[in-house]
Amino acid sequence: MSQPTRILAVDDSRATLEVIKRNLVPEGYEVYTCERVSEALPLLEDYAIDLVITDYRMPQSTGMDLIRHVRANYPDTEIMMITGYPSIPGAVEAIKDGAGEYLAKPFTTEELLSAVQRIVERLMRRRVLSSGDTPPDNFGIIGSSQEMEHVFQRIGKASSTDANVLISGDSGTGKELVARAVHYNSARRASSFVPVNCTAIPDSLVESELFGHVKGAFTGAKDGRAGFFEIASGGSIFLDEIGDASPNMQAKLLRVIQSKEFSKVGSSRVHKVDTRILAATHKDLRRMVDEGTFREDLFYRINVVDIKVPPLAERGDDILVLVNHFLTKFAKAMHREAPQLTDDALAVLRGYSWPGNVRELENLIQRLVVIVDHDLIDVTDLPDAMRFCLPRAGGSNRSLAEVESEHIQRVLTSVGGNKTRAAEILGINRKTLREKLRRIDGVEGE
Repeated sequence: MSQPTRILAVDDSRATLEVIKRNLVPEGYEVYTCERVSEALPLLEDYAIDLVITDYRMPQSTGMDLIRHVRANYPDTEIMMITGYPSIPGAVEAIKDGAGEYLAKPFTTEELLSAVQRIVERLMRRRVLSSGDTPPDNFGIIGSSQEMEHVFQRIGKASSTDANVLISGDSGTGKELVARAVHYNSARRASSFVPVNCTAIPDSLVESELFGHVKGAFTGAKDGRAGFFEIASGGSIFLDEIGDASPNMQAKLLRVIQSKEFSKVGSSRVHKVDTRILAATHKDLRRMVDEGTFREDLFYRINVVDIKVPPLAERGDDILVLVNHFLTKFAKAMHREAPQLTDDALAVLRGYSWPGNVRELENLIQRLVVIVDHDLIDVTDLPDAMRFCLPRAGGSNRSLAEVESEHIQRVLTSVGGNKTRAAEILGINRKTLREKLRRIDGVEGE
């Protein structure tokens, strides 16, 4: 949000208002206060209030009256109810009528800040979802996080040159999208973009696939054919997963990049190469060079401009924008209204680790649109492994053993101690689970 979150606190207790203001203002919130509901109404009209914090019992109009007024007239404003007379019926009524949080007096500073933070996070998620897709200057790639802004800058620089580009990133992060963005925003955009999967070419066919062959060059060559480099002449060739290229392929690629010429299999005629190299990998090529499994000379030839694509889990609210994009895309394909996700479901998606990155998210949303019949997708509609992967507050300064232990205990609790079911959710067998529990508890469990 470009401006501070605006909070309106309404309570007939000046002491409570002072506590709220004293605690929230230092956190960067813009706080307005008043002691009557009647005083709150003009403030709601004059300012774009993000959150209303209201007392339950007040003279004349009550907090419930204010909640109903806000819900009827300011549907995008969040609400938190506070009261010195806590009761379950009161809480139920407040939540039913639209309060996002219910806080009993006296509350601690931590309780207040935590409640406000939860509400602001929900508010921001909703605003991200309603903000639409990516602006056109982002090369058609959805995302506006700081990490992706860096990618867009690199795409812009790469597009303005004819240098070879190495795109690195985990599987499913969208490396080919980046390669296409570089090509179609470069001076070569009118010529071909030719994708080549380096893992799919048998070693015996490398030369024929890359450079083509003439009729009769080998048994079965009934006709001549153009290779990938000839097809990409004047344009760009995208060498996907170049880290999986065999030593033979690496040698052939290095030769054509160095000499800028090739000959078809079965022919002595030399063809000049006018093709830009865009390569991508999910592997650490520098480490492979050190290990001797990737040619150092080829590495430096393709790594003139490097673009690192971040994993989805590091892209912040881009996850929510992508959720909205895929919901609309697949709902349109199925000729149905796009379903919505509850705040809890969005929180799970926002906090999930996404090992499969954007590809995993796209597949999940497609599956939800196909399978879920109702219009509101909740946490229970999400895969088990995802539902039990909620992050723990407290940052990353914990050991792997601590994180694993907490996750195992959470999953066990969620299934009532059923170890067979817990092992299924965790993706391990029952024996492995017993061994992990023995290490955690110091005793063998069954």
